[in-house]
Amino acid sequence: MPVVAISEYKFPSKSRQELYGDDQLVHIWWKGNPFFVSAQCFRFPKAMPFGDLVGLCKGFFAADPDFNPDAMDTVQWVIDDKAVTPDLAASLEANGVGHKSLVQFSI
Repeated sequence: MPVVAISEYKFPSKSRQELYGDDQLVHIWWKGNPFFVSAQCFRFPKAMPFGDLVGLCKGFFAADPDFNPDAMDTVQWVIDDKAVTPDLAASLEANGVGHKSLVQFSI
Protein backbone atom coordinates (compact mmCIF):
# COMPACT_ATOMS: atom_id res chain seq x y z
CA MET A 1 0.00 0.00 0.00
CA PRO A 2 1.48 3.38 -0.95
CA VAL A 3 2.21 5.99 1.64
CA VAL A 4 0.70 9.43 1.15
CA ALA A 5 2.88 12.22 2.50
CA ILE A 6 1.25 15.15 4.24
CA SER A 7 3.97 17.48 2.95
CA GLU A 8 6.70 17.58 0.33
CA TYR A 9 9.51 15.04 0.80
CA LYS A 10 12.57 17.35 0.76
CA PHE A 11 15.41 15.11 1.89
CA PRO A 12 17.23 12.15 0.34
CA SER A 13 16.53 8.59 1.46
CA LYS A 14 18.86 7.26 4.16
CA SER A 15 19.00 3.93 2.32
CA ARG A 16 19.72 5.10 -1.24
CA GLN A 17 22.12 3.06 -3.36
CA GLU A 18 24.99 5.57 -3.47
CA LEU A 19 25.46 5.28 0.30
CA TYR A 20 26.38 1.61 -0.06
CA GLY A 21 29.14 1.81 -2.67
CA ASP A 22 29.68 -1.62 -4.21
CA ASP A 23 27.16 -3.17 -1.80
CA GLN A 24 23.39 -3.26 -1.93
CA LEU A 25 20.46 -4.15 0.29
CA VAL A 26 18.72 -7.38 -0.67
CA HIS A 27 15.48 -8.68 0.85
CA ILE A 28 15.24 -12.48 1.01
CA TRP A 29 11.95 -14.21 1.71
CA TRP A 30 11.25 -17.90 2.22
CA LYS A 31 7.75 -17.70 0.83
CA GLY A 32 5.12 -19.67 2.69
CA ASN A 33 7.29 -20.44 5.72
CA PRO A 34 5.48 -19.90 9.04
CA PHE A 35 8.75 -19.52 10.96
CA PHE A 36 10.09 -16.68 8.77
CA VAL A 37 6.92 -14.79 7.94
CA SER A 38 8.54 -11.81 6.23
CA ALA A 39 11.55 -10.94 4.13
CA GLN A 40 14.91 -10.51 5.83
CA CYS A 41 17.18 -7.69 4.68
CA PHE A 42 20.90 -8.25 4.11
CA ARG A 43 23.77 -6.14 2.82
CA PHE A 44 25.61 -7.97 0.02
CA PRO A 45 28.27 -6.97 -2.52
CA LYS A 46 26.84 -6.60 -6.04
CA ALA A 47 29.65 -8.81 -7.34
CA MET A 48 28.91 -11.68 -4.93
CA PRO A 49 28.06 -14.91 -6.78
CA PHE A 50 24.44 -16.02 -6.45
CA GLY A 51 25.74 -19.36 -5.18
CA ASP A 52 27.20 -17.56 -2.14
CA LEU A 53 23.76 -16.10 -1.44
CA VAL A 54 22.34 -19.64 -1.51
CA GLY A 55 25.05 -20.75 0.93
CA LEU A 56 24.25 -17.89 3.28
CA CYS A 57 20.55 -18.76 3.08
CA LYS A 58 21.36 -22.34 4.10
CA GLY A 59 23.03 -21.04 7.25
CA PHE A 60 20.49 -18.36 8.11
CA PHE A 61 17.32 -20.35 7.50
CA ALA A 62 18.70 -23.36 9.40
CA ALA A 63 17.15 -21.67 12.46
CA ASP A 64 13.87 -23.26 11.31
CA PRO A 65 13.85 -26.81 12.74
CA ASP A 66 12.05 -28.07 9.60
CA PHE A 67 14.68 -26.66 7.23
CA ASN A 68 16.42 -29.14 4.94
CA PRO A 69 19.53 -27.56 3.36
CA ASP A 70 19.53 -30.16 0.57
CA ALA A 71 16.17 -28.78 -0.57
CA MET A 72 17.89 -25.50 -1.52
CA ASP A 73 19.18 -27.26 -4.65
CA THR A 74 15.65 -27.56 -6.04
CA VAL A 75 13.93 -24.38 -4.86
CA GLN A 76 11.96 -22.08 -7.14
CA TRP A 77 13.48 -18.59 -7.24
CA VAL A 78 11.66 -15.32 -7.89
CA ILE A 79 13.49 -12.02 -8.21
CA ASP A 80 11.29 -8.92 -8.12
CA ASP A 81 8.18 -10.88 -9.16
CA LYS A 82 9.94 -12.68 -12.05
CA ALA A 83 10.49 -16.43 -11.85
CA VAL A 84 14.15 -17.16 -12.63
CA THR A 85 16.68 -19.94 -12.76
CA PRO A 86 19.73 -18.14 -11.41
CA ASP A 87 23.26 -18.74 -12.63
CA LEU A 88 24.97 -19.68 -9.36
CA ALA A 89 28.42 -18.66 -10.63
CA ALA A 90 27.27 -15.23 -11.89
CA SER A 91 27.06 -12.16 -9.67
CA LEU A 92 23.91 -10.96 -7.98
CA GLU A 93 23.88 -8.01 -10.35
CA ALA A 94 24.19 -10.28 -13.41
CA ASN A 95 21.25 -12.34 -12.11
CA GLY A 96 19.06 -9.23 -11.93
CA VAL A 97 19.31 -8.60 -8.20
CA GLY A 98 19.39 -4.86 -7.60
CA HIS A 99 19.39 -2.54 -4.60
CA LYS A 100 16.39 -3.39 -2.41
CA SER A 101 15.36 -6.28 -4.67
CA LEU A 102 13.10 -8.97 -3.23
CA VAL A 103 14.54 -12.45 -3.74
CA GLN A 104 11.95 -15.13 -2.92
CA PHE A 105 12.31 -18.86 -2.77
CA SER A 106 9.82 -21.60 -2.03
CA ILE A 107 10.51 -25.20 -1.24
